[in-house]
Amino acid sequence: MSNEASTFEAFKLNRQLLNAVADAGYVHPTPIQEKAIPLALAGHDVLGIAQTGTGKTAAYVLPLLMKVKYAQGDHARAVIMAPTRELVMQIEEVVVQMSKHTDLRMVALYGGLGPKTQIEILEKGVDIIVTTPGRFLDIYRKGKILTKEIKTLVLDEADKMMDMGFMPQIRSILEIIPIKRQNLLFSATFGERIDRFAAEFLEFPERVEVTPQATTAETIGQLKYLVPNIRTKLNLLAQLFKNEEVNRAIIFTRSRRNAEEVFAFLNNRNFGDVRVIHANKGQNTRINSIEDFKGGDVRILVATDVASRGLDVTMVSHVINFDVPLIYEDYVHRIGRTGRAEKEGKAISFVNPAETYHFDKIEEIIRMKVEEAEIPAEVDVTATPFEEKQAYARELDRLLQRDNPDYKGAFHEKKEYKKPNAHLEAQEKEKKRGNKNSKAKTNRNQLKTKHQKNKGK
Repeated sequence: MSNEASTFEAFKLNRQLLNAVADAGYVHPTPIQEKAIPLALAGHDVLGIAQTGTGKTAAYVLPLLMKVKYAQGDHARAVIMAPTRELVMQIEEVVVQMSKHTDLRMVALYGGLGPKTQIEILEKGVDIIVTTPGRFLDIYRKGKILTKEIKTLVLDEADKMMDMGFMPQIRSILEIIPIKRQNLLFSATFGERIDRFAAEFLEFPERVEVTPQATTAETIGQLKYLVPNIRTKLNLLAQLFKNEEVNRAIIFTRSRRNAEEVFAFLNNRNFGDVRVIHANKGQNTRINSIEDFKGGDVRILVATDVASRGLDVTMVSHVINFDVPLIYEDYVHRIGRTGRAEKEGKAISFVNPAETYHFDKIEEIIRMKVEEAEIPAEVDVTATPFEEKQAYARELDRLLQRDNPDYKGAFHEKKEYKKPNAHLEAQEKEKKRGNKNSKAKTNRNQLKTKHQKNKGK
């Protein structure tokens, strides 16, 4: 049977779901939807490999809604699990949107908020739970989730869950839900870890892959700048906002400190409204910032990787990697915030001397060389402070030594460098030190003798 479908009508979904799809403005299914929906509707376990922005959320939500169909009983029959609260909130939006013409009940469970309201919703009766692993276990241990009715389990962004260390929680959850169930696992990348976990989690799965693993969307134009230091990165950032037609931009940083520094820098300039989100920001602040950004009230969003997945905004014109990500697959997820829904976008990366190592690795993963652009002449390229330069040298040496233990980097060679005849200078210093010690000893002996003579008198 062909899995291809020109319209959603070919999937034989019920009229309530088809009406919701039409209301959302979707006409033709994306490749991942064409391949995954018929398999999931047929009851198969599915392993879906699809980069972000390909419509994979609807690829599992629609068949799940078709299976659950209508409100029944008090306990959940389907669970969708995702690594971050932002992604849970995005999935919640899709579930609500696609189930609008049904009586299905759902709840989103995530941290950052007290569990009281979430527990109250559970106690009223739900059909679908969308959750992070940690919050699911927390509420289960309070005795507020009964798992015996669960017939479908979806794990979204499985690669990110592994990166974030959620596997112990996931394995704990697998022990408390029924063995007989349908499993759907989706990941943006596929490697040995996902392969091993899929073998453990899925039973005779159908594999669906719409693009080669860890590729970037063709709608995203990519550029990189080799930038000597953080001050020049800030100057280049300001110049880009002057020159580029930036409608809406997300700037990704590696740390909360850099996020705040970039925010403070841009907030003092007339580039439009700017917001910053990271782990130290309160949940309500983060939600409001994202909603304002999605609504178009905010032009620039500065974020750490807490928002690199689960942020679904279709009109992002630019993604700027102020810092290169250390988890290389996150590059794909970051830049996937632009070029969504077949619209064109631009991804620009600032690469400092130590980050060249990481960006080379990223280019290996995405199997392409990103075009290098010259820093515009108008940008003030500042001198790198000594401490910053030393930090880059140390970091680069550490990375290269990790790959090759015999490597002796430039930084270490500088430390071990000795001037010609250094051994003669050392001997001369030792001789002077000996003479000084001998003279001091003589002076002490003379004082002792003098003291004894005075005592005798």
